Amino acid sequence: MFELKPLSEGAIPDALKKAERYRLLNEPRQAESICQDILSVDPDNEDALTTLILALTDQVSGPRAGPGTQRIISEARKLVAELPTEFDRAYYSGIIAERRAKARLELGGPRTGFIVYEGLREAMRFYEQAEALRPEDRVNAILRWNTCARIIMNNPEIRPEDEERADPAIE
Repeated sequence: MFELKPLSEGAIPDALKKAERYRLLNEPRQAESICQDILSVDPDNEDALTTLILALTDQVSGPRAGPGTQRIISEARKLVAELPTEFDRAYYSGIIAERRAKARLELGGPRTGFIVYEGLREAMRFYEQAEALRPEDRVNAILRWNTCARIIMNNPEIRPEDEERADPAIE
């Protein structure tokens, strides 16, 4: 239908800044588009790849969530496989699992507590893998693990399935 206009390689640094700015302005679709433009010129651009993963996962909760959520999660997971280090693959897999769980918490519905618990625990396992691989000065995986743990500890409805079944108020 349309032929997209390519970026020059020299425009990439400015485009990356714009993608970050659009993410901060809660315009993840604009950031996603910019990252796709960058990656079409420089497919190995790690900053564009990680920003794209974050822009995609920004879209799974809040007012942007919708029927395309599963497609977005699948696309983000495929992109994670392209990241160059085991640390990055584990860390960004954790981000995807965490954001998906938080989106489910916002959505609510039957069995939400169990589903959110499993999603946050999955994220925590990825963060533990990343922590074991991290350079000493990178604490992101620890901080995110602690956030997931606090969400579980501060929300009694978020618990393993066996505890959910044992709760007489649920039966």
